Amino acid sequence: MKTFQPYSLKNITLKNRIVMAPMCMNMAIDGKPTDFHYIHYGNAALGEVGLIIVEATGVTEEGRILEKDLGIWNDEQIIGHREIVRLTKKYGSHVGIQLGHAGRKCGIDTLTSLAPSPLPFSHQYQVPKEMTKEDIKRVQLAFQAGAKRSLDAGYELIELHGAHGYLIHEFLSPVSNKRLDEYGGSRENRVRFLIETIAMVKEVIPKDFPLTLRVSAADYVEGGIDIDEMVEIIDLVKKDLDLIHVSSGGLDENQKINTYPGYQVKFAETIKRKCEIDTIAMGLITLLDQVEEILQHNRADLVALGRMLLRDPFMVVREGQGEARPLNAYTRGFPNLPRL
Repeated sequence: MKTFQPYSLKNITLKNRIVMAPMCMNMAIDGKPTDFHYIHYGNAALGEVGLIIVEATGVTEEGRILEKDLGIWNDEQIIGHREIVRLTKKYGSHVGIQLGHAGRKCGIDTLTSLAPSPLPFSHQYQVPKEMTKEDIKRVQLAFQAGAKRSLDAGYELIELHGAHGYLIHEFLSPVSNKRLDEYGGSRENRVRFLIETIAMVKEVIPKDFPLTLRVSAADYVEGGIDIDEMVEIIDLVKKDLDLIHVSSGGLDENQKINTYPGYQVKFAETIKRKCEIDTIAMGLITLLDQVEEILQHNRADLVALGRMLLRDPFMVVREGQGEARPLNAYTRGFPNLPRL
């Protein structure tokens, strides 16, 4: 099965092509990981996941989506992240972290949300402060500092969260970015915040360290990003990235999405072929047969599983036809595995 073939990404080699997608667990305290995170990510490693991407982690306090999201805006938070890395690597997975800023979708009422333009996500959210040039620089420096702390914690990959209506996505989309300065208007201007942020992160990471980007390939609203626009955006930034993690939506509450198993795979396939860059596919993928079909037909290079791994952290072993082996302590729990 191609699912269980190794995959090399800069200085790491994954044992298989399965990724645990970053999913906010809302279990942190003051941005710090808790025992829940150690169990959650440790289970994924025991379950033979090739790459674990730790959930969206706020680079500033107001960069969290919700109050109990993970953070990496101060040095005290590094300790818990080190423990996540230690556990997951000990049991055979590689582990990266997704760095993000919630932008106008910060759901913490006691903090002032920031955005390219003063447009709320919905009536349930506060009107965000339009970012000044000073705000932009401060947040970009926070991404850079978050990258440094991620290295200190031992993470092996950094993913920038440019999807789902959060800050980077808000700059990219003409629906949420109505600025009249060099950060708004034309495509090149709307991509400027991302280009500058990538450059600042790359200043502090080694040359052989993987840097990836998660994107929403479609906004699903009139006037928003579609796959053709996203291809143009990726072409502007791909030289400084190693992989594109392809999702969709999340920018506008009026989005209309037709969901079905694998509904986002077509976007990963298009970006892979037109932009000539490796991609991670995702989107209601619940079976290893789906994963194998995607990989066999070269529609993506890796496949991310999300809620399926929450429900069944051992699905990779259970459905892996003996190609993914549990630890000896667990073999009695998988009596039907072929003996290699």
